[in-house]
Amino acid sequence: IMNPYIVVKEFEKELSKYTGAPYVVCVDSLTNALFLCCYRSEVDMVTIPKHTYLSVPMSIIHSGGKVEFEDLEWSGIYQLKPYPIWDSAKRMKKDMYINGSYMTLSFHMTKHIPIGKGGAILCDNKEDYEWFKKARYEGRSEVSYHDDDIEFCGWNMYMTPSQAIRGLELIQNLPDNNEDLIEDPPYRDLTTFKVFNDENF
Repeated sequence: IMNPYIVVKEFEKELSKYTGAPYVVCVDSLTNALFLCCYRSEVDMVTIPKHTYLSVPMSIIHSGGKVEFEDLEWSGIYQLKPYPIWDSAKRMKKDMYINGSYMTLSFHMTKHIPIGKGGAILCDNKEDYEWFKKARYEGRSEVSYHDDDIEFCGWNMYMTPSQAIRGLELIQNLPDNNEDLIEDPPYRDLTTFKVFNDENF
């Protein structure tokens, strides 16, 4: 019987060829991609734009970090400073990968590859790649868990085969140079939410 998760690997291969990233790990959302990158990096204080999506600072906080907001205009991507982590939800271009970084992609229905939901981590370190693969799948290796020896507690964040199939369909005709997406209406200033007030951090 063919393993249905082979299609997830195939989607990852196509994303690798398109973005120029040596390694790609697909997950169930960009939010969780950012969480895994922050957790892996053991982030402390992270500076992000105050106008971005709500779940970005939440991912940082859930990973054990703290958030500082800055008033920054950005297009397509921005860095989770000072770490080599990039939120690339609004960009999809040929050979976009930044060497030495973790770049995260979104496949939400409003993004360049709109499969409904999903995300990916781009990286160039094999050890990180192997960790991300296990972390997204309850710490499991790519074997039956009856035959595995789980070494750490992972998360249930894997991409489903049906999502990957749709991604494979859409990436075949994806142009090399896509315009950065614009949020309309613009992102709300996250510092206006009570949850992100200093006393709640």
